[in-house]
Amino acid sequence: MTLLGIHILVGVLIYLFRSLSTLYFFGSILFFLFLIFKSGNRNNEALMAAAYMTGAEVLFRMTRAVPIYEAGKYSVITFLLIGLVLSGTSRKSGVYWFYIFLLLPSILIAAMNLNFGTDVKKAIFFNLSGPICLGLSALYCIDRKLTYRQLSDLTRWILLPIIAMAIYITLGTPDLRESLRSTGANYAATGGFGPNQVSTVLGLGMFVALVQLIINSRNKILFLVHLVITGFMLYKGIITFSRGGVITGLVVSFAFMLIYFAGSRGQARRKMVTYLIVLSVVFVGAAAYSSFQTNGLINKRYTNRDAAGRLKSDITTGRAELLESELSAFYENPLTGLGVGKIKEYREETTGIYAASHNEVSRLLSEHGILGLVILFILILYPLVYRYKNRRNYLFYAALGFWFLTINHSSMRIAAPAFIYALCLLNVVHEKKKTPLRRKRIIT
Repeated sequence: MTLLGIHILVGVLIYLFRSLSTLYFFGSILFFLFLIFKSGNRNNEALMAAAYMTGAEVLFRMTRAVPIYEAGKYSVITFLLIGLVLSGTSRKSGVYWFYIFLLLPSILIAAMNLNFGTDVKKAIFFNLSGPICLGLSALYCIDRKLTYRQLSDLTRWILLPIIAMAIYITLGTPDLRESLRSTGANYAATGGFGPNQVSTVLGLGMFVALVQLIINSRNKILFLVHLVITGFMLYKGIITFSRGGVITGLVVSFAFMLIYFAGSRGQARRKMVTYLIVLSVVFVGAAAYSSFQTNGLINKRYTNRDAAGRLKSDITTGRAELLESELSAFYENPLTGLGVGKIKEYREETTGIYAASHNEVSRLLSEHGILGLVILFILILYPLVYRYKNRRNYLFYAALGFWFLTINHSSMRIAAPAFIYALCLLNVVHEKKKTPLRRKRIIT
């Protein structure tokens, strides 16, 4: 509860004094470095640090706290590299070393294909930072033992900075009933930052808050706190008018609840029924309140209509056209692909549209060719194979689902899908029972 209060205060202070966000960023880095090196990463502090930076990345971006745009991903990568140096990786990690190796040939192709004057280094770093972040996250997490308590702590570290972000954008949001005029993405409700990224993180926040509600509500007060946070995250996500993050959050939340319900017995199952009923009421209430606050415009957004109620011709908001151009590039260059970062130039040359990819699946195919297809097979199939012998991770399907759904509407613009993917590879174990200390009698 103390950490919750601190992060609510962080959101308020950054709204009042925006320059504090830079102090917050560097302070977070130093705090976690201290924890990691103090313990030698004995309790997976590096993983907790990466989880925190994953949740905080968009807040740092929207407040311009970071010296470079991709600093959030780089901090996640750095913490995990430190963790790998201190704690090593599993013997089962070979498939993810191979995955990283498969990303490299497209760098050479890009160096040959990118237009003269293009910043090759920037194009490569921008497009590969997400996949590399995923690879290193997987190398750290694969078959790494984490107790149920540590897994709960990890989801809480993700949630805390998202709460700070939600408070920050709430304080800066004007009266929606007065300011909204269309059903397009709502920058007014996202701190002026990209609604797609904000919606994705709020959807993640809703999910991890729900996880905390189900596995870490030891009393009625904690249950109520987690319930309020879950509903608040859903409401904030809905009013961004960016549907991808909200739908993803809802899908993985319901998947998690159903799987957790199926694995529960007796009193735990009866408690889950109560949770399902209460959460359903909260979800419906959040949707109804969002409709009221937006004068019904959000209903039109989710039914693919404009402000006048006319049905829009393209439910994908232009993404289908981007996808089509990326698949065309793959058909033309199936073996090698175009090279990292080239699809943006190819699309402008062939369609006149200059836009980055919103779909990581088609980007992999267009820029990596047949190797991109191999990469997709690895990323989808290997976790399922691993799951066959390790069924204790209650986040498995939700983590894998969050990754796949997110990369299909937002590519890998933020670290969240890369890091959350790796959580499905954890080897979750029970707490070790303390053996009672037996003392030999010395007086008879």
